[in-house]
Amino acid sequence: MLSFAFVTGSAPGKWIRRYQQATGNRIEAVDSPDPWALLIDAPSSPPPVALIRLPDPRLDEASEDFHVVRLYEEAPGVAVPKDSVYAEVGEKVAERDLEGEHVNLAFSQRPDVGAVREALQVVAANVGIAYGPLPLLTHLSKKQVVPLEVTGPSVAPTPVALVWRKADDCDAIQDFVGITKGRSVRSSRTTQAAKLEKTRTKAHTGDFRKGQRANHPRKGGKRRRR
Repeated sequence: MLSFAFVTGSAPGKWIRRYQQATGNRIEAVDSPDPWALLIDAPSSPPPVALIRLPDPRLDEASEDFHVVRLYEEAPGVAVPKDSVYAEVGEKVAERDLEGEHVNLAFSQRPDVGAVREALQVVAANVGIAYGPLPLLTHLSKKQVVPLEVTGPSVAPTPVALVWRKADDCDAIQDFVGITKGRSVRSSRTTQAAKLEKTRTKAHTGDFRKGQRANHPRKGGKRRRR
């Protein structure tokens, strides 16, 4: 079993299902606004893995002790009131088009989830806008808020990465990493499944050879001494 903390706004459900189907192992998954904190405090059993947004200075300080695998990037976004002209158009918007709007929350690649929730409540009241990673805004927005992708010099994609302690590295973690990087359940083998298949193949080959020797003894037997 794996312990897996994923950052709020991410959607790892597909990975979890594929991993469990491929390995037969369970994942103890939890949605967290700060999975790094859970990773640091987690015991080594079951092996803990975290899905976090980057950059994170705490990880930079401890980088020698952790493996980091970047998986994808989240598009930058802006949350606007449902009744705004931006929401009516419903398309990607440029920062310059938003000049003059009251900004409840400036853009950050790794925003405080609590601060985003509060800012979205203000936007829902038809007051101003709020910036953040688009998947996070989409996940937290209510009916009165519309998240849109945004472009401009003050925003940037947010890298998302898997992180785990080097000391905790194991087959279960490597199997999960493989799934997150696109390994197909049907077309590829997990580490544990491959080992099991290899063991079965060896056993089958050994049994087959024994059967061959029993059914087809060597001709001539031992040579007599003169």
